[in-house]
Amino acid sequence: GRVPSPGVSPVSPIHVYTAREVFGTVGSRVTLSCSFWSSEWISEDISITWHFQAEGSRDSISIFHYAKGQPYIDDVGSFKERMEWVGNPRRKDGSIVIHSLEPTDNGTFTCDVKNPP
Repeated sequence: GRVPSPGVSPVSPIHVYTAREVFGTVGSRVTLSCSFWSSEWISEDISITWHFQAEGSRDSISIFHYAKGQPYIDDVGSFKERMEWVGNPRRKDGSIVIHSLEPTDNGTFTCDVKNPP
């Protein structure tokens, strides 16, 4: 393997895994799975953010946060009444469920996990 150059502080990355494509039927529900892995202990301050970028849109909005041990559904977009937190950070799971799918839910969802030292 490659030898790290001197003076570079070791960063312990979090590896996040999501399904590349998820298909759902209008009116049904879909689970957006997000699992993560870190060689370090998962801290109590772990935070998880889900973003949504509508198809054909340049902007992404944050739709969900998990922080300080609490899930928060963001009060924006059309998801707030239809979203359910099903994750468990202790099991390295940051998944959410979207209920009553609508055609406008088409787009890109990203799961971002931060594990502060």
